[in-house]
Amino acid sequence: MPTCRRKRVLLTEPSPALLDALKNDPNREVFYLAETGEIFETYEYIPILPILARPTPHVPLKQFQCEVTGKSGLDYFQALESERHEARTMHSRFPDQLKAAVLKAVQWQVMGRLDHLVEAVYDRFKDRYYPDEKVYVEIQGEKYVLCLINLVSFIYLQAFRYLAHIIQVFPPKTSANVKRTPAPVASSSSTPPSDEPMAIHKVAEDLKIPVKDSIAMDDPAKYSYKVQILEEERQPGFGKPDKSKGKETNRGQWGGQLMDVDCSKMSRDRLAFSKSILRRFIRDCVDRDAAVASPWTVKPAIAARYGVSSIMPEEIRKGVETLKKGESDKRKKVWEEKEGPASKRQKRAAAAAENGTEKIMAAIAQQREREAREKAEAQQKAKEESERLAAEKKKKKPIRYPTEDLDVVLGDKEKRAGMKVKRPVPSKLAMPFGEDQDTNSAFLMSWNFIVVYGQPLHISPFTMDDFEGALRHSVIEPQCQLLAEIHATLIYILRTVPFNRHSAVISLVDYKQDHGDNDSVFGVTIEQLTEAMADVGNNWERAPLRHSEGRDGWEESLVGCLKDHANLDNFPRLREVLTRLLFSPENTQEPSGSTAPSPSTSPAPLRLTTPTHPGQLYHKLPAKDRVDIIAFMCNLAVSSKAIHAHMETCEEQLTALRKEKIEVNRTKKAYLEEIAALEGEINPDAKPQANGKAGDEDVAMHDLSDLSDVPNSDAEDAAPKQTGTRRSAAKEREAARAKAQSAKQAQADRRRLEEEVNKLERRLEGIEREFRKLLGAVRVKPLGRDRFYNRVWWFDGMGAASLIGSGGTVQYGTGRIFVQGPSEFDVEVLRRREEDVDRRRREEEGEEGMLGVGEWAVYNDLDEVREFVDWLNPKGVRELALKNTFTKWWNHIAPGMRRRAADLNANAKIPEARRSTRKHAGADILREPYMQWTNRKAINGS
Repeated sequence: MPTCRRKRVLLTEPSPALLDALKNDPNREVFYLAETGEIFETYEYIPILPILARPTPHVPLKQFQCEVTGKSGLDYFQALESERHEARTMHSRFPDQLKAAVLKAVQWQVMGRLDHLVEAVYDRFKDRYYPDEKVYVEIQGEKYVLCLINLVSFIYLQAFRYLAHIIQVFPPKTSANVKRTPAPVASSSSTPPSDEPMAIHKVAEDLKIPVKDSIAMDDPAKYSYKVQILEEERQPGFGKPDKSKGKETNRGQWGGQLMDVDCSKMSRDRLAFSKSILRRFIRDCVDRDAAVASPWTVKPAIAARYGVSSIMPEEIRKGVETLKKGESDKRKKVWEEKEGPASKRQKRAAAAAENGTEKIMAAIAQQREREAREKAEAQQKAKEESERLAAEKKKKKPIRYPTEDLDVVLGDKEKRAGMKVKRPVPSKLAMPFGEDQDTNSAFLMSWNFIVVYGQPLHISPFTMDDFEGALRHSVIEPQCQLLAEIHATLIYILRTVPFNRHSAVISLVDYKQDHGDNDSVFGVTIEQLTEAMADVGNNWERAPLRHSEGRDGWEESLVGCLKDHANLDNFPRLREVLTRLLFSPENTQEPSGSTAPSPSTSPAPLRLTTPTHPGQLYHKLPAKDRVDIIAFMCNLAVSSKAIHAHMETCEEQLTALRKEKIEVNRTKKAYLEEIAALEGEINPDAKPQANGKAGDEDVAMHDLSDLSDVPNSDAEDAAPKQTGTRRSAAKEREAARAKAQSAKQAQADRRRLEEEVNKLERRLEGIEREFRKLLGAVRVKPLGRDRFYNRVWWFDGMGAASLIGSGGTVQYGTGRIFVQGPSEFDVEVLRRREEDVDRRRREEEGEEGMLGVGEWAVYNDLDEVREFVDWLNPKGVRELALKNTFTKWWNHIAPGMRRRAADLNANAKIPEARRSTRKHAGADILREPYMQWTNRKAINGS
């Protein structure tokens, strides 16, 4: 429950009068507050709720606090959502098998502080485990840890542990129980039956027994557990020296095995069971009355779900009443000591009685009158306060921009100024695979992974258009080098990733046992498929795929890789893909390059009956299946040591770039300060007095030389003055020359410093490009999000790709701007912030431009991107950041899009007569851009 000033905010319950009106007067009009579900009799009561720190949509005061996280400065609904989010996270992490036992232990416990209760429960259950739990098991001193890795964020592996699943629990042996009786897997929603042979950890559920006595009665160290090692969860460590060299052949020795262990070799995940998690779980599931000595009780709904008794036992009830009576007696004694002994109170009562009942009644009447007057005054103040708040609400407060994007609404002034109301519609059909959103997502991820990690994969960058063209390459001759290099480099990297031999075959056999072999895919049963797989690709992890030999045999190695790495869980379309790679139609076994079947036979269902080498069938594989294969291999390659080593190197280089950027900016600032100082020497302030004096002297000299009618005596007197004036002018000319020389030198220094500043600015631009490349290898981030939380992506210039070529030429990878629809969480935020968000999206995005959750669309035209940038409103925080990012990279985005458009126009085929010879068709294919790509980073494998 959200708190305000450290007190819980309780909602108002319906009054008895409203409850009675529900039965007798159902048509009575009331005031309903939809946001909280409360009902009020009068409207005047509602506006004073904010004063009492209660939730109301009219005045969303940000004075509430999340009770779980302690985050403050929230409104009521934000605090409520924060608590719900934390509760969902906590319940998903806390082991389900422990929930019933912990709740039974805390039921009816009388403890003053929740911390004491958490300590007691933690000490009881930290070494006790239950059936069906997943724990970490230490074997032979080595530890293996399970980590989930995705393309966006990576968790570095540091140690080795085995993740295991508890199958059975064996209680300690007793004289009456010589044979070990395993504890059955019990449901968390029901209590075990009373006739159970040997209940497990029952003593731990009674907190009245001290910890030492409970261990003596039921020692957790004497329990034995049968566990099964989960081999698919085991991954090699990373970030530390590889101490497992020489043991590579024994990696799978524990996978799937059963073994008996004790609690000393077992541990839980700290994110699943710790004191902090336990405290949050108990606080979320129990409650306690405000009365003194009240016991902790499990909430009724939760108690019913986990089989916890909600009826207080008689012994506990008597104990609680005794505690309450003791606490009440203590408080009564303190009150009596404060008020005085009973004899004095009796005397005062007798004296009051002597004064007569009339005085008492008069005092009572005065008190009631005073209470009524105070009540009226309080109501009047509350009414005045509500009117004041309503008046303040009507006043429009100035909005400080940038603000929340959805709060920004275009006015008539902005519309008249030419501000765009509707966003240009991005095209879904222009995506590489049209409206097939799953394939588009896998396609973009695969291209980005291969290009970004081109250095550890030893593959040169290629454009997304080349990647799409290679995936659609459908002839066996000439072969596509790009396809061969992509698959070969992924096969090499997957040789270093642990795998389970014949994983695909085992998965197919298990599926056959569960569902039978009646169904077939393309006319091929599971038995036929497994027989065809038996002799293909068995030596894939040692087969040489040399670059100099065109990666000959990569198709067979691909099948072997899928056999050992894939199963129906991690690759659901495995059966269809393998069937297409190993079987061909019976009536199409003809030389490569033959004519296609007639249109009349195309509607017939595809039936594959003839086992064929995968090298003869891969070119017939649909592009969607090729994307699925490469995406699956990329997801596995993420966990390889080579990729992780490359990421560590990129992190180090990013740190070095950050330091260099700081130094460059510091040097640039010093140069700019020097330029500002030199500017004063080059353009000094004007001195009109000095210039005017010199001008007057020049004029006087000129006038004296022209006077011929002056007497001789006057001319002789003027001669010394004229000589002094000439000397002064010479000194001034010399000073002017020195000053001009100084200004000339200052100007030269300024030019030199400006050149240095230009060099530093170019270096800063280079740092930004390098930073984007390195950061793309660690995490892929969009350019930003618009007002409706659509994510805008630009994939160029990341990882091994570069925005600038060797000669300063523009390079591109995609040459496009992609737009992805909001996530499910973002959609919830949208609907919570904007009531009629769908109507606004239709107005500002258009019906055809509204993207669903995770849907992809693209801008191929530069003019459309310009219109999109103009549509962004800088008054919103998200769109301001997105617009600034576009401005920052526009000098690379625009040239890349223009060059891609030029390349597409240059490579566009001119309509001509159909060529009939195979030679001419092959020549046309060789001229395609994706066929002219070569791998300059390739190394010959052995």
